[in-house]
Amino acid sequence: MKRFIALYFLFLALLFVFFYAPTSMVSTVLNEGQTKLTLNLLDIFLKPEQLKGIDIWINPYYKIIINKACNGVIPILFLFASVLAYPSSIIHKIFWMLIGYMVFSVANVMRILLVVYVTEHGSGQGEFYWSHDIVGNVILMLTGLGLFVAFIKTSSKTIRNFES
Repeated sequence: MKRFIALYFLFLALLFVFFYAPTSMVSTVLNEGQTKLTLNLLDIFLKPEQLKGIDIWINPYYKIIINKACNGVIPILFLFASVLAYPSSIIHKIFWMLIGYMVFSVANVMRILLVVYVTEHGSGQGEFYWSHDIVGNVILMLTGLGLFVAFIKTSSKTIRNFES
């Protein structure tokens, strides 16, 4: 367990430095690409002309800005650090990192759509806080926990199959 925790924090730091912090061209391209993907997926579900650039207009006076912090990369990196730190085959890790990326991309879009819907149908600030900071974060945490539990459950089966 100590080894997992130490590796988790090491991988988390490395992933954030190389793939989130503005330390390299890779992190910049990755975050811009993820933001564009998120915006393209959101555009499918939003009302016509509601998405303008990186802004989702709730009403003429209130908008939500989709930037680097909202593109879903942060929870993805937390999951990746957990998967990388856990003892399993590299193929199994890559498979679950791909699954996690896809699931988190969809979950993040659903989270943003929930925030837009709740804020749109409420009075504004209070509903935004509740839907974004509480419900939205719970959705992402439960998604990550569910993915990691599924990874662990299938990992032990994979390890037993390799040992047989």
